Amino acid sequence: MVYELAVISVKPGQEAEFEAAARQAIALFQRAKGCTGMEIRRSVETPTEYHLSVKWATLENHTVDFRGSEDFQEWRRLVGPFFAVPPQVQHLETTFVGF
Repeated sequence: MVYELAVISVKPGQEAEFEAAARQAIALFQRAKGCTGMEIRRSVETPTEYHLSVKWATLENHTVDFRGSEDFQEWRRLVGPFFAVPPQVQHLETTFVGF
């Protein structure tokens, strides 16, 4: 299991529009090869900052399958206009779980 973590900075005043667009995109992730879940969290301290977390079976399911798909283009079409700067994306593996 690989976790994609994207830090997304949204243009001030466009938070509601970004959230609405991201909700529209849920189906894109649901049908993506190897995707087993996604969630978006909003920063309490910085309300224009969001953290997108996506669970992928393999790294390639994200970097090759999804990013190379028309669904990725649709994701960017939906949410891209609200980005203040390009998202910072990294991939994580679980080291351990405490409880």
